[in-house]
Amino acid sequence: MEKHSILHEFPEHQEKIHQLKTADTHFRKLFDEYHEVDHQIHSIEGGATPTSDEHLNELRVKRVHLKDSIYEYLK
Repeated sequence: MEKHSILHEFPEHQEKIHQLKTADTHFRKLFDEYHEVDHQIHSIEGGATPTSDEHLNELRVKRVHLKDSIYEYLK
């Protein structure tokens, strides 16, 4: 099981991520939502939370969309 934290995904943008988290409420919301979805996925993949394959795939798609939105802020 691989962690997909935003800092892990975009290590070259750590300083900008930190600045945006404190200065931009929309970015902070995206960041927090990404973290929550990623946590849910890891909980399911680790067997701690049972769910359907369909729900897990929906969460994975949501995580990708959130990551794309965050990347738009960073570039």
